Amino acid sequence: MVAVIDYDRGNLHSVVRAFEAAGATVHLAKTADELKRASHVVLPGVGAYKDCMETFVATGLQDPVAAFIASGKPFLGICLGMQLLLERSFEFGVTQGLGILPGEVLPFPVNELPDESTLLKIPHMGWNSIHWQGKGHPLFAGIPSGTDFYFVHSFYCRPTDAADVIATCDYTGPYCAALARDNVMAVQFHPEKSQGAGQRLIHNFLGMGRG
Repeated sequence: MVAVIDYDRGNLHSVVRAFEAAGATVHLAKTADELKRASHVVLPGVGAYKDCMETFVATGLQDPVAAFIASGKPFLGICLGMQLLLERSFEFGVTQGLGILPGEVLPFPVNELPDESTLLKIPHMGWNSIHWQGKGHPLFAGIPSGTDFYFVHSFYCRPTDAADVIATCDYTGPYCAALARDNVMAVQFHPEKSQGAGQRLIHNFLGMGRG
């Protein structure tokens, strides 16, 4: 069973539908017991970092999420769910994150571009290609490097350890589009909105931890 964490933030229904389309049994989880019963956990999220973090803390799920990750079962963060996994965000001040992985969340440096004609719109919204780091992660099995995925975000993740970066995207320069460490994986883009490539990624994630 796949548990999609429901903390009243995020594009939950489209995420649920995408995982169900891949053959998963999906449950919206709000309690520690629901997380314990899951084989896979997904942390989605959209909106302001501070608001989402405050709402998440209010659910009391911080320790249960840490316990699930410690169990070694597959965990996936999506969009803001990826950003929440890091230590802090500089979105409208400084907000502490979950600290599952070392790193921080920063705004795109669009104001530092020298030529105004090259200024890019914020948020970064629409299709953009991502490129694997190294030989590619199992999350991307069967998906060629350079494949387009769908993005909607104004801030980006900068992990402390470059080894955690498994894919990059270019928008005002290269940045981390996906990261992974052990059983924790996260993507800045929306697989549930990324058509065939997104469904393949979800299929790959569901295949982890079996056997």
